[in-house]
Amino acid sequence: MKYILAIDQGTTGSRAFIFDKRGNIVSSSYKEFRQIYPHPGWVEHNPLELWQSVEFVVKEALKRKQIKPAEIAAIGITNQRETTILWERKTGRPVHNAIVWQCRRTKDICEKLKNAGYAEIFHKKTGLVLDAYFSGTKIKWLLDNIKGLRAKALAGEICFGTVDSWLIWNLTGRSAHITDYTNASRTLIFNIKEKKWDRELLKIFNIPRGILPKVNASSSFFGKTTKGACGLISGIPIFGVAGDQQAALFGQGCFLPGQMKNTYGTGCFFLLNTGAKYILSKNGLLTTLACDSKGKPVYALEGAVFITGAAVQWLRDELKIIKTASESESLAKKVPNTKGVYFVPAFVGLGAPYWDSSARGTITGITRGTNRNHIIRATLEAIAYQVKDVVGVMEKETKERLYALRVDGGAAGNNFLMQFQADILGVNILRPKVTETTARGAAMLAGLGAGFWRSVSELKKTIRTERIFLPQMKNPQRNKLYTGWLKAVEKARL
Repeated sequence: MKYILAIDQGTTGSRAFIFDKRGNIVSSSYKEFRQIYPHPGWVEHNPLELWQSVEFVVKEALKRKQIKPAEIAAIGITNQRETTILWERKTGRPVHNAIVWQCRRTKDICEKLKNAGYAEIFHKKTGLVLDAYFSGTKIKWLLDNIKGLRAKALAGEICFGTVDSWLIWNLTGRSAHITDYTNASRTLIFNIKEKKWDRELLKIFNIPRGILPKVNASSSFFGKTTKGACGLISGIPIFGVAGDQQAALFGQGCFLPGQMKNTYGTGCFFLLNTGAKYILSKNGLLTTLACDSKGKPVYALEGAVFITGAAVQWLRDELKIIKTASESESLAKKVPNTKGVYFVPAFVGLGAPYWDSSARGTITGITRGTNRNHIIRATLEAIAYQVKDVVGVMEKETKERLYALRVDGGAAGNNFLMQFQADILGVNILRPKVTETTARGAAMLAGLGAGFWRSVSELKKTIRTERIFLPQMKNPQRNKLYTGWLKAVEKARL
């Protein structure tokens, strides 16, 4: 068996990657799927379309290099986190569209719980803040709003899952209802100290325990494929599962406390491995579960920015001022600066460190001389500013200075953005040869579990740095630009 198959199910599309023993990508495929917006601030996916996109990319990745399913040693899965799916246990049919992590429909539920004094209980037990971002309030909304659903849930006829669980359910022919610690830690109903579903939190949300999946370590056995699923043969083991950001942390080789990475995707996610140290943030960071070198749960601090790469997609799809996301780099370089323009892409509120659901997207500083290149440049700079917001809080919480940052994700390939990120942070940015570290992490976890790679040292040899971006900006300019950003953020907060 020559390969590991990694399924990377993201917010706007699904990818399949096939890795060889050296950690190289030998084949890949990508397919976007529909984004559904029933009301302002609401975001949904059709779970069946989501599954069909995964089937397509797996088949396509195999076909492109004529790889036989029998050559796949194991499967790793990484996924958009917090996105919530409920389906019928007997038929496998979804009861509603998936409610996506970006969706803000449950913000009123969160406000009621905060006003009732529950915020601290959730924070201490889950490491999270009471926010519509997480799965718990989404489950409650579905149970409260779909006629007859709560009765079915109480009768044991309904399954809840984040996207990993939904994929495993379908890959295994509906035989495995399971998740891993990293995904469970994002639900707002999982006690990360005791590492189990929490009875008190389930009671507050009125969620039946019977709908929840079993929870496994990230590098362990999750089930075997059924014949025909994604064009695969029966019996291929699923050995690695992790939420996308924890998978990227693992894929960057950040196995030890103090190591950190930032992923540039639809949103931006900064994770710091804190090992056995459980740190509760006082400044808007999340405490979550990640993986050690063996795929077992450890703690991490996370700063989650909701809209980064999605802002570039907005330029392309809604404003239509760029044709492709990659074009943003060359156009941004056509102007020496933004001429005072700032873009705060708070389309669904602001994440860390603000956690302001009412904030909305704002462009400030526009003059008659502003052109599309200034707005494009401001969009890319906004990504870097939001990361600086998180880094500032991370340094304050840990009392540690950031000296270098490992980066990955699609937008990490944008040289303008990476250079501006190095400049605004004042630190070296390390970009790996393979920037798809989310998929790499899933593959590494699966390969370790299956014995495809025998040791962590063998895995580390497959991680190579492609480029280092050195800061070139002086402190006065850096401070002036960042002060302007903070003023723009205030204007975006209604």
